[in-house]
Amino acid sequence: MTGLPDSLADFGPAALAAVVVAAYLVVGEPFVGHVLHRRFEDRMRTDAQARRSFYVRLLILEWGLSSLVLVVFLAAPDVDGGQLGLRWPKAWPGWITGLACLALLAFVVVSTRALRSGALADAPPPVPRPGEGRHSEPAVQSTVALLPRSATERRLFAVVGVTAGICEEWLYRGFFLAVVAAVVPGLASGWLVAVAAVAFGAAHAYQGVGGVLLTGVLGGVFAALYLQTGSLLLPVLLHAAVDLRFLLVPSAALPAVGQGARPRWDTRGDQRDSVGPSE
Repeated sequence: MTGLPDSLADFGPAALAAVVVAAYLVVGEPFVGHVLHRRFEDRMRTDAQARRSFYVRLLILEWGLSSLVLVVFLAAPDVDGGQLGLRWPKAWPGWITGLACLALLAFVVVSTRALRSGALADAPPPVPRPGEGRHSEPAVQSTVALLPRSATERRLFAVVGVTAGICEEWLYRGFFLAVVAAVVPGLASGWLVAVAAVAFGAAHAYQGVGGVLLTGVLGGVFAALYLQTGSLLLPVLLHAAVDLRFLLVPSAALPAVGQGARPRWDTRGDQRDSVGPSE
């Protein structure tokens, strides 16, 4: 297990800031994610640039938070980079964690094949129930709307995927677990994994119950891998692979969602391959 801080005093003058930022990751991030996602849903209905704008907002938010955490870390006199996972792996993960990582890689392969086969595009649209409000779209369906369609969106999504791997591991595994360990000294690694899973799942509350459960499991696996290797390197690579798998899914295999996703026709009457804004 990585040598995490054993006292909040290790953060020195940055102790209060560390606790506040850690609390925001648990309480504030789910709310911010919900608001951003709902605004995206509204804009998606009328604006072909909605996905690009959403990606840019995500990049600003994640790199901004990561930079803030970096400042807190630099202001903590007795916390070194190794205690936040900024080093090469020092050990192999245990066999249970190793099997979990293999299962996760298998999930990436199987889910990518299913997505490429057009499972989402062939699924029937949800039938609205009487009395449903403007934000009644199922979480899974609205989350699918975030996947890139055009070439420009795919390039930007690649940056988002790499950013998620780097920033979210730095925030939720490196920094967050260091603060938890400092606030509750001697907490067993199993509890740290559980706390990391709950926090990461809650941050994805906008994806619905299924999304919370899935990302919670992912967060737990990433946390176990980090704690057992002492490094964020493998969690970063695995996290990025999970997100970037969507780039292997062609636009034709995704359902048309929103104003910017409707197919268009050229002057010859042929349907264009792009389902997003023209490039």
